[in-house]
Amino acid sequence: MTADHITQALWSATTAFKTFPQLQGDIEVDVAVVGAGITGLSTAYLLAKAGKRVAVLEALKVGSGTTGSSTGNLYAPIDERLSSIESKHGEGAMRAVTDSRTAAINFIEERVREFNIDCEFNRVPWYLFTTPDSSDQSKQVEKELDAARKANLPVSPEPPAGFPYQVDAIVNIAHQAQFNPLKYVQGLASAIESDNCRIYEGTKVMDVEDGEPCVVKTQQGTVRAKQVVMATHSPKGIYAVHTAMEPYREYAMAVRLKGELPSGGVYWHVVKGQHHSVRPYSNAQGNFLLVLGEPHVVGHKEHNEECFLRLEEYMTKHFDVDHIVYKWAAQNYKPADNLPYIGTSPTQHNTYIATGFAADGLTWGTVSAMIIQDLILGKENEWASYFSPTRFTPAASAPKFLKENFHVATHLIKDYLFYGDVDQLKDVKVGEGKTIEIDDEKLAAYRDEEGKLHVVSSICTHMGCVVHFNNAEKSWDCPCHGSRFSVEGEVLEGPAIHNLAKPDTTKND
Repeated sequence: MTADHITQALWSATTAFKTFPQLQGDIEVDVAVVGAGITGLSTAYLLAKAGKRVAVLEALKVGSGTTGSSTGNLYAPIDERLSSIESKHGEGAMRAVTDSRTAAINFIEERVREFNIDCEFNRVPWYLFTTPDSSDQSKQVEKELDAARKANLPVSPEPPAGFPYQVDAIVNIAHQAQFNPLKYVQGLASAIESDNCRIYEGTKVMDVEDGEPCVVKTQQGTVRAKQVVMATHSPKGIYAVHTAMEPYREYAMAVRLKGELPSGGVYWHVVKGQHHSVRPYSNAQGNFLLVLGEPHVVGHKEHNEECFLRLEEYMTKHFDVDHIVYKWAAQNYKPADNLPYIGTSPTQHNTYIATGFAADGLTWGTVSAMIIQDLILGKENEWASYFSPTRFTPAASAPKFLKENFHVATHLIKDYLFYGDVDQLKDVKVGEGKTIEIDDEKLAAYRDEEGKLHVVSSICTHMGCVVHFNNAEKSWDCPCHGSRFSVEGEVLEGPAIHNLAKPDTTKND
């Protein structure tokens, strides 16, 4: 396999971006939506259609965050398994999950048709399966088969003819879907932009004050709104919900095969401790096979590049791979009780959050839009109570809640007590990122391929944890709540709002 590849998501590399303006000055609207991914734009569409004046505020480009890093799969089941929902919350909650997610897929298909969005939307089956070498995980598949039947999904225990894997056990659910998520949100944004639905790019939100009205401060101006929707994957700022989620990083690549692609479908191959998600995709640039997998908690892995190598090994084992074309990583937040948090933010009155989607964000983001629209319009929503951020599920939440907060406490103590990878900046080698303490200041230093040193504060601006270097993506990642920063200290994602500080260290180099 050749080593030439582009470190960028397939979607952003092959999709034309439309440009939307920056906010200029102060405005007043009914609803301010923070984030222009699938959650924010779907919410904006529904509220604007209902007559609300909406402003969508995006720090970067429409769809350039988590939406544009996904694999473009849409399905009623979930990453954490339907069977886990039934065991933790009961059959009613499981049906709420599958019914809402099925409605969300239908919603996306309807918007594709309504606006004639060219995003390669196709209905395909979803498969969860084991192979003979992972047969020790087959009971998990059998439990999911039973759960899917109880949820009245169109399920079969048989693989179709020509299935690309030798199967030990399988769940085959018909009428799920795939698309190009970036083309979809770009098309949706273009279609809904109007006098009562303004979309602003390059407009970074710096603060949100809940009130009557809410006040959203950006670098370009202030937005006053009756309600705010925090559609940023993980809410920006400090929210109680951050303590009830684990941030995960997963790795993806798009390869070319020497032969034909497998049939359209969402292929989840269960192996020990995880599954690999595989899907085919074709566009004007050719045929690609995508794979996503190798998850780990953000900031907890020392050598991230190993994840890409394991994905490469997996693909070459199961397919006749010619070469890698694209590789990238994506982030998700796993909720404590396996259900997302959608609705009014706890302790606030007019701010709404949508988070805890695990690896199922495209569909959950669309579900969130439908629920939040109803909450803002004062309508009853049959699913809202199951996903409310104020729900109380101690038995279902306790194991993950304790684990996540143990990790946070451990890193705070360990990283401060045993701080520093090197003693001097000159010890930082080319391509390395190291923490160091100089004049009682905790710093993070990275030396690029040209030998230039990039030094920033190593203290995360979210809640004060020490950031760790991600050598695969050349970023500083916070192990506590998943904020990520560039080597220049700029916020890349996560709940942090402010960049890492940039001290003057030239005298120490």
